[in-house]
Formats: sequence, C-alpha cells, structure tokens
Amino acid sequence: MPYTGIVKYHVKLSFDVDGLVEKADIIGAIFGQTEGLLGPEMNLNELQKVSKVGRIEVNTTASSTQTKGDALIPMSTDINTAALIAAAIESIDKVGPFQAKFKLDAIDDVRTAKKKEIVDRAKDIVQKWSTKTISEGEEMLKDVSDIGSAGKLAAFGREKLACGSGVFDSPWIILVEGRADVINLLRAGFDNALAIEGARIDESIKSLCDSKSKVVAFLDGDRAGGFILKELKSLVNVDVVHRAPDGVEVEELTPIQIADILKDTAEDMKKETAKPVLKDVKDEPIANVVKKVYPQLNESLEAIALDDGTNQLFKVPVSEVVGKLAPGSGIKFLILDGIITQRLVDSAKQAGIGYLIGHRMANLKSTDGLVLKTFTELGVA
Repeated sequence: MPYTGIVKYHVKLSFDVDGLVEKADIIGAIFGQTEGLLGPEMNLNELQKVSKVGRIEVNTTASSTQTKGDALIPMSTDINTAALIAAAIESIDKVGPFQAKFKLDAIDDVRTAKKKEIVDRAKDIVQKWSTKTISEGEEMLKDVSDIGSAGKLAAFGREKLACGSGVFDSPWIILVEGRADVINLLRAGFDNALAIEGARIDESIKSLCDSKSKVVAFLDGDRAGGFILKELKSLVNVDVVHRAPDGVEVEELTPIQIADILKDTAEDMKKETAKPVLKDVKDEPIANVVKKVYPQLNESLEAIALDDGTNQLFKVPVSEVVGKLAPGSGIKFLILDGIITQRLVDSAKQAGIGYLIGHRMANLKSTDGLVLKTFTELGVA
C-alpha cells in the first residue's frame, strides 16, 4: 500500500555481507529477522500497514566476494520506537547463508532539516524584498536625480527599443535585458544602455555595436541571464560581461551597486576615449587624409573609398563595402566607421588596397600587404 504517513525520522544504516546478495535479500533479512523481537505491535510489517514506516530504500555495491551498502528507513513513530527498531536491525547477523553486520549511522530528524529549509527560504524572501524595497528618502533622491540627469530615455531602431540618449554618441554601449534596466542605469548616471528586450538582434543593432569601441553586456544574475548572454555572444562581439549578483535582476540594483559593478569598465573607457594623439609621426600623411573625411563619416556606419589622389570613389554602408571591392578598382584608402574584420582584410588585399582605416580591429590572423590603422592611432577624433 502507498505510504501516507508524515515522516519524522530517517533511520540510516550501513551493512557488510560476506557474500553476494541482492537488495531483496537485504530487505527480507530486515523484515524477517526483526519479526517478533520487539513484540507484534513493533513488527515492521504492522508498522507499515498503519503508515508508521515507509518504503525501505537499499543501495548495494558488490565485489567478487562481498556486498556492502546502506539502507534508509523513513519513520513517523516517536524517537524511542525508531531507536528500538534501529537496534533490532543492528542485531541481524546473517543475510541468507552469509554472515552479515548492520550498523546504525544516524537517525535524522526530518523536521529539523525542514525547519532549516523554512528559515533559509524566509531569509531569501526577506533579502529579495529588501532589494526591491527602496526607502522613501532614496525614492525622493532618485526623482531629483532623474530630473537633473543629462541622460534621458530614448528609443532605438524599428523595434523602438528602450535606450539612454547617450547610446548614439557614446564611444561604448551597455546591452541590458529590458526597459526597466535602462531606466535604472540612467538613475546611476549611465545614459549609454540599450535594451535588447528579447528582440531578434537585427543588422541595425549589430552595426551600432560595431561602431562602438567597446560593447558591454550587463545581465541579470539568474539562469535566464546566462541563456541570453550565450545568444548575445553568438550575434554580437561582446568585449566585457557584467552580471548582477546571483538571483538578482539589474532593475533591482541600487544606483550605488550599479556604479560599483561598472566602475572599472567606466574608468577604462575614460582612458581609452581621452583625446587621441598621433602615435607615429611617419603616419602624419595618412592622418591628414583621414581627417578630411572623418567628420562626414563618423557615426554614419558607412565606408569611404579614396583613390591615389584622395578623390572619393564611393561611399556605402559598412555592411555593403565588401561587395564593392574588386581588383583594379583603383582604391588606395578605405576608411570605415566600423571594425576592421578578417573578411574585410582579405577582400581589401585582393582588391589591391593600400590602407585600411577604422575604429578598431577584430582578432586578425593575416594582414600581409596592407597598412592597417585606427582613428585613435592617427590622432583623429
């Protein structure tokens, strides 16, 4: 019959048998050799009928000549009865024809473990509630900082994805999961966050990320955040990953917590985005060429091709530039508002281009035959 009693104790025993036996042999010995030892009212069969003893679980490990294992007996009796039955089982000296020894390992109070689970769960509930609850004073400070903040909530692309107004001008971008995350980052002083909102990452988002000197993912500290990060990395070149603490969402963080998590990345970006200077005076002729076209190219997500006389041959979106490259095209300088990728390098070499200039370079395997420069190296900003 199914066991319907409320378990109070787990009686745990281990055993050694000088021979090869099965689980059924162990259970048979427990029932058979304890029968009548403590009186009919304490027979295990009778106790099971009145739901005082549950299903006995047995695990065995056999060697060539010996069987070892453990048994667990769930009981809803008082502790005295549980102790008597444990002692009776320890008196078993044979399983079938083989010598055996049973030993009590523990009698666990299931209710104690359950109490601990309840306390731990209560602590978790209070922690989450405390994280979400903001004092009246802090709420007032947030309202004031929202009004005085230079960053405002905006929308990006056809999907009207929530973003900070700084997304369009900032040299770096923070990808977050939802609109509430963007608002929370605005409160913390970061106006360059974009919410992917579970949307399909289309070319406009990819192009925007490609135009930035650094792409940062800042995701929730839950399992879903891990899945989103994996998907994001397969579609966008993510430079830095930040996660909220385990079990906490970005929208639940305080402005101080957000600033602390993003502190190092923000400091790195301040150093990287300081006004660039020409690193090598030998590159000054190239820098002079780039400076002439940079104002019309920057933040356009486009590429400009110039011939040997610095005459413009074409201007196309970065996503279309590879298709425009062909041998004999007369291109000497290819300047793009984006990342220099291996695919672009390979196509440029085949087209006989001399100089390739962009915001930054991907991990390149081969660059022979080309001069590659970034705007920062050339002191262009």
